[in-house]
Amino acid sequence: MPSHRQNWFEGWRLFAVLTLALLALSVWIAGMRGFEVDGVRMVIRFTARTSLLFFCLAFSAAALARLWPNAWTRWQRRNRRYLGVTFAASHGIHAVAIGCFAIMDPAAYAAATNAASYVFGGLGYAFIIAMAATSFDRTAAAIGPRAWRILHLSGGYYLLFQFAVSFGKRIPDMPLYALFLIPLLAVLALRLIAMAPRRTPRTVRAG
Repeated sequence: MPSHRQNWFEGWRLFAVLTLALLALSVWIAGMRGFEVDGVRMVIRFTARTSLLFFCLAFSAAALARLWPNAWTRWQRRNRRYLGVTFAASHGIHAVAIGCFAIMDPAAYAAATNAASYVFGGLGYAFIIAMAATSFDRTAAAIGPRAWRILHLSGGYYLLFQFAVSFGKRIPDMPLYALFLIPLLAVLALRLIAMAPRRTPRTVRAG
């Protein structure tokens, strides 16, 4: 039984299970409203939140494994790549839902978007595509470790900022959206703490 659980919740199988679950849930949510505009907008909100979840799991993995090494954080660190690609898949479904919304209700879509959302959202998707494309051994090796680190760090921090803005701007109308900022602030704090140099105790010599 443990080996079966490990097989399905590790690596690319983990990615497949999570992505299929996201697809099934998105179809079910849209179907609850007869695949009309309301259902599509529910999918947009749902995938925004699942994207936040998988982004936070992936971007906090290394920091958590360093600060609190245990079975869960080691699993999280070991599967950081697959959690990150699952985040990309979730946001891909999010983009498809947004496209459906734009086609089904152009007036409401135009009212909900502006030039800034195209620019900053487009840059966010560019980072997601680039980071997902370099989440394979061959492509990561092709750009080199230094470029890979710069891309994934800058992309990660930009996406954290983008999530904070996207959820934060809704707080005046819906104060409960402030709760979505908590995991983002926690991830930022964890990464900053993990980056701080560790002090090693001085050895006191007799004599």
